[in-house]
Amino acid sequence: MTRVLYLIACAAGPTQHIDDAVRQARAAGWDTCLVLTPSAARWWEARLGELEMLTGHPVRWQYKLPGQQDALPPADAMLIAPLSCTSLNKWGAGIADTLALGLVSEGVHLGVPIAAMPYFNQAQGAQPAVPRSLAVLREQGVHVLDGPAGYEPHPPKRGNPSSFPWSRALAALEAVNAR
Repeated sequence: MTRVLYLIACAAGPTQHIDDAVRQARAAGWDTCLVLTPSAARWWEARLGELEMLTGHPVRWQYKLPGQQDALPPADAMLIAPLSCTSLNKWGAGIADTLALGLVSEGVHLGVPIAAMPYFNQAQGAQPAVPRSLAVLREQGVHVLDGPAGYEPHPPKRGNPSSFPWSRALAALEAVNAR
């Protein structure tokens, strides 16, 4: 049986390497569907066709119109990584103004296993909304990978997007999905 993963990426540095994450997810046996925030889609705009060839699915970043068929198969699990500080706080506040946030906001309450790995700097992480948002997501059953077990915020202007621990996120997703 094929397992369907929605890999959801926000406009954060590691999204430049989302193709690496797709390859790793596929190697782990996931039929991987890619969903981007609108800002992240702009980063890949010239190469969206490349991502569609890699996944075998349309890359989504907008809500579909009423009456349109779903372009993607139903998700067995969702991984939102990298999760930007902005998207984290919007999600924690219940704001689903993008397809990416709408899918995870609804999915967690439909019983879809969801893991999230943030990527932002220490100055962004110092915002008082961040710990509140993390707590709200955990209360809802989202497996948040932050701190030593996931990703720890980096000093401003010192992030290393190419070393984002995709394998750690995918391994955690396996554990969440097994529950």
